[in-house]
Amino acid sequence: MDAYLHAQPLARQEILTKVRQLIRQGAPEAIEKISYGMPTFWQGENVVHFANFKHHLGFYPTPEAISHFANQLTDYKTSKGAVQFPYSQAIPYELIGDITRWKVAQMEKK
Repeated sequence: MDAYLHAQPLARQEILTKVRQLIRQGAPEAIEKISYGMPTFWQGENVVHFANFKHHLGFYPTPEAISHFANQLTDYKTSKGAVQFPYSQAIPYELIGDITRWKVAQMEKK
């Protein structure tokens, strides 16, 4: 994951590092790896992925999380299991942390 982050434009590294830290706080037992070419937190299954794109931060918390947080994601482009946080807006770090913690709690219920 370090190599992925260091390969990104300097202007994005601070954002991506903060996202990594928030996810780490929300999923402290998860293993960091690269999956599908993206930083991934894995804890028996994928917790979340995130990635840098030209105009947005891609965040992939699974379809269940997108559905659960739909009311809080109305300002962002979403798809079945992904959300795009545009760099032209403030990154909703607190929401990323909330989604991560929710996802871990759902996994622990299984």
